[in-house]
Amino acid sequence: MNRWQNWAGTASADPQRVHTPRSAAEIAEVVTGVAAHGRRVRAWGSGHSFTPIAVADSDAIDLRGWTGIAAADAGTHHVTVRSGTTIRRLNAELDGLGLALSNLGDIDAQTIAGAVSTGTHGTGARLGGLATQIVQLELVLADGSVVTCSADREPDLFAAARVGLGALGVITHVTLQCEPAFALAAQERPEPLEQVLEGFDTFAAENDHFEFYWFPYGKNALVKRNNRLPAGEVKRPLSRARQFFDYDIMENLAFGALCRIGRAMPRLVRPLGRFASSVLSAREYSDTSHRVFVTQRGVRFVESEYAVPRESVHEVLRELRALVPRLETPVAFPVEVRVAAADDIWLSTACGRDSAYIAIHQFTGMPYREYFAGFESIVAAVGGRPHWGKMHTLDAAVLRERHPHFDDFVKVAHRCDPAGVFRNSYVDRVLGPLQSCQ
Repeated sequence: MNRWQNWAGTASADPQRVHTPRSAAEIAEVVTGVAAHGRRVRAWGSGHSFTPIAVADSDAIDLRGWTGIAAADAGTHHVTVRSGTTIRRLNAELDGLGLALSNLGDIDAQTIAGAVSTGTHGTGARLGGLATQIVQLELVLADGSVVTCSADREPDLFAAARVGLGALGVITHVTLQCEPAFALAAQERPEPLEQVLEGFDTFAAENDHFEFYWFPYGKNALVKRNNRLPAGEVKRPLSRARQFFDYDIMENLAFGALCRIGRAMPRLVRPLGRFASSVLSAREYSDTSHRVFVTQRGVRFVESEYAVPRESVHEVLRELRALVPRLETPVAFPVEVRVAAADDIWLSTACGRDSAYIAIHQFTGMPYREYFAGFESIVAAVGGRPHWGKMHTLDAAVLRERHPHFDDFVKVAHRCDPAGVFRNSYVDRVLGPLQSCQ
């Protein structure tokens, strides 16, 4: 039995075969064999997507044996990494080289290939998602050929593959534009939600990285501002004792306990939410960039996230705040709000527009469908684009209207994989049935 389940428990699969290649040549051999027998194959990463994007029906490629940095250029700071490498391991190896990525999300469990394929991003009004830091990709296409693409070499494939949904081929190597290691000064503190919303545009513009968490039923938001520490200034990281108390005890054990109480007795969710909002604490520290970007998540949840035009964030949040009190099941988890600069990647959620990201969550095991459906209705009014790795119900007909380069992507996908070797039901839904792409 090759049972697979994602982190959130929202998707599972029982593929007939699981392949564990340890080289690009072995990946190509697997793909060629699968295609020759008329089967389908999907690459597995860490299973951190909430959608069934990684579900493999017949064959799966497990990339856990294909990891590590393959090459690093000291002059350009280009680093080539094998596709099965987790972001956690990549950060550690970049540390050893005195390098870092310019921007990261707050989770580091994903593989680099899975993260870029689904459009993982961090926050920063002048910065793009992880895919904008890619300078070159190597993929195995459905015919077993190994292709390299960049802005100058196969530019259409590059525009598609940086957020490729695993629909173009199996990524073997990712070359990233890194930079010399740097530190971030972090300021995290509770602030009145109304004050945060009033100053949203200013805060986003004034800080390198800005985000906030709104706790439903409470008056406060937890605001995070991360800015580059001037060169030569001494880092002041949190002590181990403070890290243990803040993250292990408060953000995981204590918050998890509140969520479990709320799941067992839903009538307590609202007062518990008000309590959680009222006891948020402040902290200021500075540390190596990835140690500030990344947060360890021990409490499991389900999530939906949409990118909306940045100028519409106030409208969306106003409607969301009106929705939450009307829900039959109360919301146990905060709403996260981030920002990103426009980019030119075809299926990026920030393609062609400066964006605000609004992510809603519900504690695992609690009803969420009414909440998520209401949220989707709200963001639809402003052309919201769903994160490819987070829960949504949209299909190709709707997504074509929201992504200006949707048909360009589909054409490249058909050229790379005319028989649908890399498809599954999720890809069929979001790109349209294979026959409609021909």
